[in-house]
Amino acid sequence: MTTTDSSGRRRWAALLLAVITPLVAELTLGNPPLSQIWLMLLWVPIYGAGTVLIRELVRRRGAGWLSTLLLGLAYGIVEEGLALQALSSPTLYGVAGWAPRILGLNSAYTELNLPYHAVFSVALPILLVDLVFPGMRDRPYLKRTGLAVTGVVFVLGAALLRLSVTGFIDPGYQAPLPVVAGCLAAVALLAVLALRVVPRTSHPIPGTSPTVPQTARHSSAPAAGMGAVPGSWAVAAFGGLVAFGYLALLFPFGGATQPAFTRGNWVWVPMLAAAALAVLAWWLVRRWTTSGGWTDRHNLALAGGALVAHTAFGVLANAATLTERAELTALGLVMIGLLALLGRGGRRCATT
Repeated sequence: MTTTDSSGRRRWAALLLAVITPLVAELTLGNPPLSQIWLMLLWVPIYGAGTVLIRELVRRRGAGWLSTLLLGLAYGIVEEGLALQALSSPTLYGVAGWAPRILGLNSAYTELNLPYHAVFSVALPILLVDLVFPGMRDRPYLKRTGLAVTGVVFVLGAALLRLSVTGFIDPGYQAPLPVVAGCLAAVALLAVLALRVVPRTSHPIPGTSPTVPQTARHSSAPAAGMGAVPGSWAVAAFGGLVAFGYLALLFPFGGATQPAFTRGNWVWVPMLAAAALAVLAWWLVRRWTTSGGWTDRHNLALAGGALVAHTAFGVLANAATLTERAELTALGLVMIGLLALLGRGGRRCATT
């Protein structure tokens, strides 16, 4: 492959990542419904540029998924704490009534959305594009100029979100200075942890360890002696259960005003359960992906299970009408078809 061809593929990969990020994070959850898909134009700059920027920084550092998730948390703070200011607003979306506020923050909403952005707005889109372009998964897509432009677009996208969205749905609110300062400090701390403290790794993406033969990376069964890893269907079910469970524990639905249909201080029960579920999921995935038997097929299964469950929850909790439920269900079926095509393409790669 020539240098020109390689540069072109990197640009296409960066563009694909920028486009699918808001689709994964918002549209496939039913935010907004397909009848208001034009709202994606407001989210592409911050979502797309933000995730591309995170991937570029992590790849240039030679870091792995822990750094990606830490920067994903930082992204969530920028969007929810500084742009939308939903983390602290007492009126926006009605989230202040979900649970007691802590240090001026909407506690349950914060617990729901920061990990959500780390996973669905950052990690999963990056993983999917790495599976589409497997030969470039451990390399940056952009040169320095492209990286600088991406950073500028991200900042402008945050400003656009602040001016366009909150001016209509939460007019007049401005987060207190201590909250803004705390958000900025948290973003800086997470960035330092991700890019300076977390150790580099020789194979940052699970499934690309040099000890795994190329033909084994697309196999559903672990290579002999490489450790026990569940089959791809079990991994898909696990991803779906964790994604659906986390959302259901923290997002009020079905007429509930607090998470998991609780009242008063009983809300701490689902909040603690969601935190425990996240820790357990991280521990298990970390154990499986470092065992040596993890492959690209497991990567796709984990991502696919989480995405399907995420859309199923959107049908249950976000779709307000029968038409919206039908549209989101149809979108979910299209997504399943695309994931199946991606998996079939991966299997063909393994046999060539």
